[in-house]
Amino acid sequence: MMDIHEILTRLPHRFPFLLIDRVLELERGVRIKALKNVTINEPFFTGHFPIRPVMPGVLMLEALAQSAALLAFETLGQLPDSKTIYYLAALDAARFKRPVEPGDQLVLEAILTRSKVGVYKFACKGRVDAGVVVECDLTCTMRRFA
Repeated sequence: MMDIHEILTRLPHRFPFLLIDRVLELERGVRIKALKNVTINEPFFTGHFPIRPVMPGVLMLEALAQSAALLAFETLGQLPDSKTIYYLAALDAARFKRPVEPGDQLVLEAILTRSKVGVYKFACKGRVDAGVVVECDLTCTMRRFA
């Protein structure tokens, strides 16, 4: 498990773009299960959509990528530093099964399927109440700056 204070030491994202509240399970080099509490206070709900607020699909994918980043850094056994950025490099087979609304708890799962020379591939799913709401395959990479 990992609380928000530990997450803040591992991801460079901050409000309103930090989309992980807690890590529920983590098997280094294998998988991660994280949590995003979706509240009506999210800034994107004012415009998406005022009549019936739903979490934008692109933010669900970003939340999955942030979960994958946490798994990658834990797999390496290192904390990122100010010269390391973790990028989303590819997104495949994205499917949205149902809307995510205020009050939902989005459980994010990423399974590491391949890692080679700083490139990581993940099979990802997001669930609400055990039902899949989003799924995709992500490819991510880490880059160091001089």
